[in-house]
Amino acid sequence: QVQLVESGGGLVQPGESLRLSCAASGSISTFGVMGWYRQAPGNQRELVVVISRGGITNYADSVKGRFTISGDNAENTMYLQMNSLKPEDTAVYYCYAAIKDVSYWGQGTQVTVSS
Repeated sequence: QVQLVESGGGLVQPGESLRLSCAASGSISTFGVMGWYRQAPGNQRELVVVISRGGITNYADSVKGRFTISGDNAENTMYLQMNSLKPEDTAVYYCYAAIKDVSYWGQGTQVTVSS
């Protein structure tokens, strides 16, 4: 059973940065797709970014140029670097991974951007 554990969320002011981490119980190199989603109050969960095993990324237009996904195979950890944060980035951020059509989700970490 794959487990994903997010960390790194918090309260920041507009324009500041945060880095989220997603620690996986298995080797991240075995996942077909990994990524991040987010859900704001009253909204549906939406894609932030996904990355394929081949390294192809797909960012939401709203975060392009500000957010960057990366991974550390040795640490079995995926990261989301978030720069120039805006109030509309406020949401619970979820780590996601898929292996052979089976999806896994973390428990989520809250990111709040407010002055």
